[in-house]
Amino acid sequence: MNTSAITVRNNPDRHRYELLDGETVIGSAHWVPFEGADGPQRIFYHTSVDDAYGGQGPASRLAREALDDTIAAGLPVVPVCPYIKKWLRTHPDQQQHAVPVRPEHLAAVPRKGQR
Repeated sequence: MNTSAITVRNNPDRHRYELLDGETVIGSAHWVPFEGADGPQRIFYHTSVDDAYGGQGPASRLAREALDDTIAAGLPVVPVCPYIKKWLRTHPDQQQHAVPVRPEHLAAVPRKGQR
């Protein structure tokens, strides 16, 4: 794997951050905007990376860049996705930007087949 060819971009039309190897999408972190009583937030609900890239670091890079971009936009992170939740536990510098998942967050997540 050529890590210099790996990039991350936000694709707001598809509500996901995309992990790219050159021009090929090899992973994604799906999000949905949420407007609650506390203001706008971004709910991350599903992250996946092509098996061929597993255990090599791109998933962590995807999480870091997606969360950095979300935080830079002034949006709190709602970690519904198990991978994002786990990643936050091992990166305390980002934890302060996460908010606890509430039932209204879960209700806003697209169901499988609606994604």
